Amino acid sequence: MKRTSASALALVALLPLGTNLARAWDYEGHRVVNQLGLASLPTNFPAFVREPAAAERVAFLAGEMDRWRNTTDLSLKNYSFPDHYIDMEELAEYGLKPELLPIFRYDFVAQLALFRKAHPDKFPEPDAASNQDHTRGLVGLLPWAIAESVGKLKSGFSYLKAYEEAGTPEEIANAQANIIYVMGVMGHLAGDASQPLHTTIHHHGWVGDNPHNYTSSRGFHSWIDGGYFSRTGGANLADLKSKLRPAQLVSIDGRPAKPEETFQVAILFLVEQNKQVEPLYQLDKDGKLSGEGEKGLEGKAFLEGQLLKSGQLLGDLWYSAWQQAPPDTFLKSQLARRKRTAGAAENK
Repeated sequence: MKRTSASALALVALLPLGTNLARAWDYEGHRVVNQLGLASLPTNFPAFVREPAAAERVAFLAGEMDRWRNTTDLSLKNYSFPDHYIDMEELAEYGLKPELLPIFRYDFVAQLALFRKAHPDKFPEPDAASNQDHTRGLVGLLPWAIAESVGKLKSGFSYLKAYEEAGTPEEIANAQANIIYVMGVMGHLAGDASQPLHTTIHHHGWVGDNPHNYTSSRGFHSWIDGGYFSRTGGANLADLKSKLRPAQLVSIDGRPAKPEETFQVAILFLVEQNKQVEPLYQLDKDGKLSGEGEKGLEGKAFLEGQLLKSGQLLGDLWYSAWQQAPPDTFLKSQLARRKRTAGAAENK
């Protein structure tokens, strides 16, 4: 089922309001991704992140974006739901190519709206009852959410450095806490990016032409998210950690990406994960994702490999944000002024 195309609207209308359409990896899987990201960080990365309480909070926050589903607040659903996915195949219906997408989310949303308005026959309005959060007209915003989260983390490292130079212990501690929060929450986005079903119109079973007779079961998504791992004892974190390389600057075509190229890094990663959609369905068709018997365990390496990809990407994004954080010149000037004012008051 497509989230936005005309072929999906009839089925969407049959679903109860609030039906979960975009959960990726259960909490345990997302937690593993954040733990892998932490394990990839080089020894010169700020040490406060590795303190046991901080590391546990980063791991816990891997599930934060899914916890937001505990409310029926439509504003939160409109804001957060599309950040979990992007249906890559649907871009072609709008005449768009992944590599040429605008780097700003609202430019992209405007493009979609203009195209839909120009082609009402191709994109009929969804039933209002099934679109109360106004997300049915979106293809998904995951790459933009990833890029924006990196910007938030850069900001945190920028003002942390300013506070470390001229702030109070309380300000430094609060800045560190903010960084931990952003690191943890953005880990969920990196985790979503490696779940192939979050990159495709075939996210809850195969839709449309199905020459290979892949499963069309809507339960396939939840099975991949966590049902399979639950049946097979979970991902092997220790083994996955042994396969990590130290985090480095994110790259494009083998070269370090420029700070302004984070969106391109995200979209190219998602393009590659979209190529794993059919292999995933084929594993299921071949009985390698049943979780039963020797054959049913063969798909575990594939799913663990996807978690590893996200963990490696996440560590690289964290490392890049730290390395590329610009000086917070405004805050530095404010702190310098505060110091001068305090000094003048003491001299009176």
